[in-house]
Amino acid sequence: MAVSKNQKVDIIKQSILSGIQEFGENYIQEAILKIQKFKKYKHITWHFIGKIQSNKTKLVAKNFDWCQTVDREKIVFLLNKYRPKNLLPINVLIQINISKEPKKNGIDITEYQTLAKIISSMPNINLRGIMAMPKITKNIVNTNLQYQIIKKTFHQLKQQYTSVDTLSLGTSFDIENSLLNDSNMIRIGRNIFN
Repeated sequence: MAVSKNQKVDIIKQSILSGIQEFGENYIQEAILKIQKFKKYKHITWHFIGKIQSNKTKLVAKNFDWCQTVDREKIVFLLNKYRPKNLLPINVLIQINISKEPKKNGIDITEYQTLAKIISSMPNINLRGIMAMPKITKNIVNTNLQYQIIKKTFHQLKQQYTSVDTLSLGTSFDIENSLLNDSNMIRIGRNIFN
């Protein structure tokens, strides 16, 4: 998935014409302008990958195909409430703060089962899996441990819910490690647009 935040419209258009179909955006207002601009490209899928605030949930529910940053019950209820009935259920990923960094969003890994149960009960939301951003450090042992925990958690969730098929793990900085730990959606920005 191409992380297209802060990218100009003509650059995104070049990406679309080059065959990229999945785009991730962090900022709501910027993203909505792009989504409207490229509405004619029906094959494009838009992912919200930024911190989701309660007062912006309605905009996410109405404009995006995916929300990868679900980490609170309140957000689940609001996405379900505001998802237009004429659209397919919005695909969501549970964001887990695997590194337990205070500045990172996401739930503690011990809480994902409760949130998954709530999501799966909502008619306008489709639980697709897990998103995580492990801490990138030079300590390979710690990094690998975080990846392995997320991989195990994803497979546990996959066994419980037939809709679960996506592990969004990795960025331009850790592609190889993410692939080795079963990620099937990697958020690439710098390596595509720079």
